Amino acid sequence: MYAVIKTGGKQYKVAEGEVIYIEKLDAAEGSEVSFEVVAGQDEKQFYVGAPTVASAKVTAKVLKNGRAKKLTVFTYKPKKGCKRKLGHRQLYSKVQIKKISF
Repeated sequence: MYAVIKTGGKQYKVAEGEVIYIEKLDAAEGSEVSFEVVAGQDEKQFYVGAPTVASAKVTAKVLKNGRAKKLTVFTYKPKKGCKRKLGHRQLYSKVQIKKISF
C-alpha cells in the first residue's frame, strides 16, 4: 500500500513506516500532521483524485525540524572585478508516516 501526498508544492510517494524529508512545516517536533492524498493504492483498488482523493488521509509524526547542509553559490563577471559569494541552508522537516487510510 502506498500514497502520493502533496506538501510544500511537491509530491512524494510514501508508504507506512517510511521516514522522509520535506519542506518545513509549521508544526512542533513530536506533533501529528495530516496530508492531502493525490493518488494511492491499497490491496484492492487504485485511487486517483481530482485534484485530491476525498476520503483518503495520511497521518505522520514530525520527528525533527532542521536545516540542510550549506550550499555555496559564487557568481562573477570576468574582467570586471565583480564577485559575489552567497550561502544557503534550506529548512526541512523530517517526518515518519504512521497511517494511510482510504
